[in-house]
Amino acid sequence: MGDWSSPIGLLGEEVVAQLCELLDTASRGWRKLAEVAGAEKRFKCSEEELEMCSLKVLEPLGSPTQCLLQLLAERECTMRYLGGCLHRMGHVEAYQVLSSAVHDVIRITVQPESQAVEEGTRVSLSCWATGPPGLTYQWFCGKQEVAGATAPELVVDTAAPPGPPHWYICRVSCGAAFAFSRWAHIQVERSGSPESASGYCPSMAGLQILQQPRPCRLAEGDPLVLECRALGNPPPQYQWFRNRHPVEGARAPRLQVQLVTTAERGTYSCRVFNLFHELWSQEVDVEIGEGNIHTPRSLPYSTLGAAKPPSPIAPEFHLLLTPLCAASGPRLFASGAPWQDGDGDSPEPGSPEQLYATDKVALLVGNMHYAHHKHLRAPMVDVHALGALLRQLDFKVVSLLDLRRDEMQMAVDEFLLLLDKGVYGLLYYAGHGYENFGTSFMVPIDAPSSYTSAHCLCVQHVLQRMQQRRTGLNIFLLDMCRKRNLNDDVIPQVGALEVTANIVFGYATCADAEAYELSQGELSNGVFVTFLKRWLLEDEKITVLLDKVAEDMGTLELTRGRQALELRSNLSERRALTDPIRSSGWAETSARNLQWAKAHVLPECRHLRFDCGITVQLGFAAEFSNIMIIYTRILATPGDITECVAKLTDLPEELDVDLKCTNQESPEELGSPLVPTWSAACPSCCLYSRLCGLQRLRQELSFTMCLQYRYRGMADFVEERRAVNVGRPLIAKLNLSPRDPGMLPTSGGSGSPLSLSPPGSWGNGPKENLTSVVPGSHGV
Repeated sequence: MGDWSSPIGLLGEEVVAQLCELLDTASRGWRKLAEVAGAEKRFKCSEEELEMCSLKVLEPLGSPTQCLLQLLAERECTMRYLGGCLHRMGHVEAYQVLSSAVHDVIRITVQPESQAVEEGTRVSLSCWATGPPGLTYQWFCGKQEVAGATAPELVVDTAAPPGPPHWYICRVSCGAAFAFSRWAHIQVERSGSPESASGYCPSMAGLQILQQPRPCRLAEGDPLVLECRALGNPPPQYQWFRNRHPVEGARAPRLQVQLVTTAERGTYSCRVFNLFHELWSQEVDVEIGEGNIHTPRSLPYSTLGAAKPPSPIAPEFHLLLTPLCAASGPRLFASGAPWQDGDGDSPEPGSPEQLYATDKVALLVGNMHYAHHKHLRAPMVDVHALGALLRQLDFKVVSLLDLRRDEMQMAVDEFLLLLDKGVYGLLYYAGHGYENFGTSFMVPIDAPSSYTSAHCLCVQHVLQRMQQRRTGLNIFLLDMCRKRNLNDDVIPQVGALEVTANIVFGYATCADAEAYELSQGELSNGVFVTFLKRWLLEDEKITVLLDKVAEDMGTLELTRGRQALELRSNLSERRALTDPIRSSGWAETSARNLQWAKAHVLPECRHLRFDCGITVQLGFAAEFSNIMIIYTRILATPGDITECVAKLTDLPEELDVDLKCTNQESPEELGSPLVPTWSAACPSCCLYSRLCGLQRLRQELSFTMCLQYRYRGMADFVEERRAVNVGRPLIAKLNLSPRDPGMLPTSGGSGSPLSLSPPGSWGNGPKENLTSVVPGSHGV
C-alpha cells in the first residue's frame, strides 16, 4: 500500500511528465489546480508566481504544470493533498496517474545497522526497499562507490587493521527516482581485546541482545519508551509484542508512544531475529497510573556514535546526528512532582484522621493588558509564582494571561470538566474586579470603559457550578479590588449555595477596598501573593494558612489601613493543600489527565533543510499555558555562504504579535520580566520570538520561515521562504476562542447578552501601584 503522506518532491520524472501532459492543455488544467490548491493558505500562489508558470510555454521544454508542482513541492505539499485537489477538480486521469505513482514510491523497509566487530571478521549490512519493479542498489563507503556492491546485502571483510569507523550507506533507485538508507558504521576491534574476549561481538551467524527493555510506571500523558538493542550477522530485525500480541508497526529497536493512556498498560516483549537465529527479550510490565506528567517534548534524535558521518553524497540528501531539540529550552512545568500519584507517602486506608483528595486541579488567570483600563504588572509574576508552588503540592495547573470575556468563560468551562467527587479545585484570579451587593465579578481585558456584570464573570456562579461537581474542597483566591461599580445598578440574582462545608474564599482585600501591587521592579508580586507564597507549602489547614498570610500582610506599613486579607469559609474539616491524592477510579482519572495534558503539548522540534544547503533548527518552549517561545538556530551552513539569518514572518493576525517580541537575538529582548527565570537554560546563538494569546487561534498555527543569506563575494542577500505548520500548541488545543467572533457568549448564569456599553468616564479602583518612596501614590 502506498504512502500518501510522502511529499510530491519524490515523484519521478516519468510521473511528472504524465501529469504535465494531462494538465498543460486541458480545460481543467494547471490554473484550476492552482486555484483548488490555494484553498489552503500556504499553498496559495501569488499573481507573479502564476505569471511565471504561464511564461514556461515560451520555453522549448517548458511546462506550466511542472513549474506549479515545483512551487507546491517547495511548500511541502503531500501526495494526499495533491490527490485531493485532483479529485475535487474531477480530473480522473490525473488522479489515477498520481495514485499509481504513490504505490511506486521507493521506501526503505530494512535499514543497515551499525556494528562493532573483531579484526578479520566478515560482517553483513542489509538494506531492503519496496517500490516499483526494477529497483537497483548501490552501496557507498563514505563518498566512494563500493565496486560490485549492487545487491541488498553487503558483506565487508574487516581484515584491515583497526582504525576510525568506516561509514556505509546504500542508494536505492529506479530510473531517476532514488532514496538513501541511513548511515551505518563498522568499528573494527583488535582480536583479543577485552571487548572481543567478553563475547560482545557475535560471530557471522550469531545473535545477541545487548540491551533489555525495562519495566516502568507512568502517568497518563507521559511518553513511553522501551528499547531493545541487539547485534548479529545478518543484522537483527525487531517486532514488539504487548500481552503476547504483535504491536502493529513496532519493528524498530525503540518502541515509543507520545502520550500514553490506560490502553497501553500491559506486558511487553521484543522478538529479535535474523536469517539464522531468533531471540526473545525479557518480558516487562508497563503500568499506567497517576504519576508525574511533564510537558511533552520533542524526542532527541538518537546517535550511534560520537563520530560524524561523511558529507552527503547528493545535494538532496542530508542527515543530522546531533541531538538538538526543544528539551534545552525553558520548561512549562517546574521540577518536582507536578502530577504525582500520592501513594508513596499516603497513609494507610484505615487511618481515621487523614483526609485526602481524589485529585487536585488549579486554574490561574492573570489579566494585565486591558483595552480600556489601567494596565497591571503583577498578575504575570503572581501567576508564575503560584503555579510553581502549586505544582509542588501535586496540583495540575494551567496558567493563562490576558483573557477576554468569552475566553475566561470557556477556560472555566474546561476547568469544571476536570472536577469530580473529592477533587480539590483552586481558582486564582489576579486583575481588575469589583463587588456589588456581596457578589464579586472578575473583569476581562476586553471590558468596555463602563462595564457591567454582563461584561464580566460572576465568581458566585462559578462556585455554584463547582459545587455541582461534588468537589472535596473549593478554594477561590481573588486578588482584585472589591470597590462598588457605580455603573452597574443591577442587583445580582445569585441562588443559594449548597451546604457542602467545603468552600474557602481568600479575598486579597476587604469589601469596598482596593488591592495593590508593589512597584519594586518588574518581578514584583502583588501584596497578597508576596505573603501567600511564604506559607503556601506549609502543612496547615487552608484556613489556618490564610490566617497567617493575613497576619503578615498586616505588618506591611505601606498598605496598613488600606488593604487587609478577608477570609470566608464554611470548612468543617482539616482540609489542607498538602493532603495526599488517592484516586477514586481509573475512568475519571483518565479523562481528567488527558483533558489537562493535551493543553500542555508543545510542537515537536524540527530541522528545516533549505535548497541552498542551510539547515535551520526550529525549537519550542512554554512560559505559560498560552504563551510560547519559538527559537530558530542555524545548524549547518555550506562553506560558500558567509552570512545567514532565519526569521519568523506571516504570524497569524489573531495572535496580535508584537514585532518587538519576535526574532530577537537574546531572550532579554522579548520584553517578558520572567526571562531571567528560564533564559539560562536556553540554547545560544538563536533568534527568539514570544507568541502570546495562543487561546485565540481559530486554526492550526502556521507561519513562514524566511531565510536570508549571502554568498562569499556577493553584496546582496538571497532569500528563501518555507511555510511551517505546527498544529495547535498548548492551550490552543482546547479551542477557548469561539469560531465566530461575532457570536458573544452570555453572562455566566445571568442570561443577559454581552453588549458593549458606550464609553464613559467612570473607572473602578484597580489594583493600584504602590512605591516605597511615595507610599500614598496610586492610580485611583
